[in-house]
Amino acid sequence: MKYASFLAEGQELYGVATEDGMIALTADFPQWPTLFNVVAAGGLDDLAVAAKDRPVSHREFEYAMVLPKARRILCVGVNFPDRNAEYKDGTELPKYMSLFPRFSSGFTGHNQPLIRPPESAALDYEGEVAIVIGKRGRRISQADAYDHISALTICNEGTIRDWVRHAKFNVTQGKNWDKSAALGPWLVPFTDPAQLDDARLITRVNGEVRQNDVLARMIHPIRRQIEYISTFMTLEPGDIIVTGTPTGAGARFDPPRFLVPGDVVEVEVTGIGTLRNTVQDEVQ
Repeated sequence: MKYASFLAEGQELYGVATEDGMIALTADFPQWPTLFNVVAAGGLDDLAVAAKDRPVSHREFEYAMVLPKARRILCVGVNFPDRNAEYKDGTELPKYMSLFPRFSSGFTGHNQPLIRPPESAALDYEGEVAIVIGKRGRRISQADAYDHISALTICNEGTIRDWVRHAKFNVTQGKNWDKSAALGPWLVPFTDPAQLDDARLITRVNGEVRQNDVLARMIHPIRRQIEYISTFMTLEPGDIIVTGTPTGAGARFDPPRFLVPGDVVEVEVTGIGTLRNTVQDEVQ
């Protein structure tokens, strides 16, 4: 089952994505205005039941950011060995993970353009897997961590590179430009550890492979991410953790290969699908 948020006939809807189109379910669940509310209430199974044997309702639609109005999005930085080596600072693999927040306004959906602002030409891509929390927890053990995941999706964690260095310690400015990143196309229920443990992530720009790695090589595996983050904050259903990008982002080429209008970026993850976005300049 693939759960998606989409736009059709001037409405913001959610439902189940099929090969033939969307099965809209928003009207069936007025208590849950967005897919985020569905996840926060533990309602994905209810959507599956409602969609059974129901015909497609929309063949013409546009994908939206998969969890609109998500309350908390936390990203893990520098989480693959080759990515750490890119910094060429001679440091060992980090004992603790780097974390930073992103906000839902910074994301768009599948097949939508990433927006390059007039203030910078340094829009970069970062292909990542995102996990969606489905069960509340604090100080969660690694052994129990996967029990707290509801669903998986894909992230292109687009970054305005020169703005991540405006301050001495934080990267928030460069990570939160409106619609500079994408989440989607859909949520895939998490039912088997192999969905993460055996997954491969590939990012292509205009068909050229730029990133290619397996999640098993993460410095801080996803079980550890959940354990560590839940030490200092209570994880709630609907929280999103963006789990880290492999080597190969545009900033690390010499010269850098930043995104320009007309580029097509595809992030493919085993068992989830492919998140595709174009690039365009902001219309002022």
